[in-house]
Amino acid sequence: MITCLGAQQLFYADFRPVIFPPWSAAIPGAAFFAYLASAVLILAGLAIIFEKRAREVSLYLGGLFLLLLFLAQVPFELIADPYSNHLGVWSNALKELMLAGGAFAVAGSFPVNEVIANQKPVLIKLLEKLIPFGGVFVSVTLILFGIDHFLYVEFVSKLVPTWISGQLFWTYFAGVALIGSGVGIILKIKLKLVAILLGVMVFLWLIMLHIPRAIADPYGDKGNEVTSVFEALGFSGIAFVIAGGYNKRKGDNKG
Repeated sequence: MITCLGAQQLFYADFRPVIFPPWSAAIPGAAFFAYLASAVLILAGLAIIFEKRAREVSLYLGGLFLLLLFLAQVPFELIADPYSNHLGVWSNALKELMLAGGAFAVAGSFPVNEVIANQKPVLIKLLEKLIPFGGVFVSVTLILFGIDHFLYVEFVSKLVPTWISGQLFWTYFAGVALIGSGVGIILKIKLKLVAILLGVMVFLWLIMLHIPRAIADPYGDKGNEVTSVFEALGFSGIAFVIAGGYNKRKGDNKG
């Protein structure tokens, strides 16, 4: 997901809204910073895929996403968005929170190399303290997205493919499932089962909803539907990482 978002930013020479809010249009040399951020995302994604210092890279990513959330996304909504009192407009900020949580969960899935544990930079030691909160960050997004399904029923129900009957039922069902998943992960109630079911559900959305919409409109709003494909793929993967367990303390770190 991270690598794909970086590649998409390169294609459009602009930030994806889930990474940085539309403020980028008013920043001098925004394209340069978009290219720089794209390179960072692509290299970070490849490092995680090939397990090259993957734990450290994931920690830095988690810290970066949190920084962007609080220094860019939140101020944008509070200052520039006249509709900031509506939960629905906070979707990109919440997605960035989920990216941060997912990055910390991924970091925790790689065991610590005890040989170099005492040689870690101070920043890494600080970021490691956030690993146990990875699931919480993810869950906050899940719960609030679930609430969205009840607040914006008409909008969400239109996202359900027309060939599936009972759009209203599936809207409410998905809302309950998202809220239940978030609560289950936070409280660690049947954590593995809940996270697996969540991952499967989001992956099914990827196949039945996001990919067809991206094929139908790949370039609209600078590839927004394609971005949604990457996001769904990434969020499904985050759920499976949580299901597999994270926050490991011992073992040989391949990264």
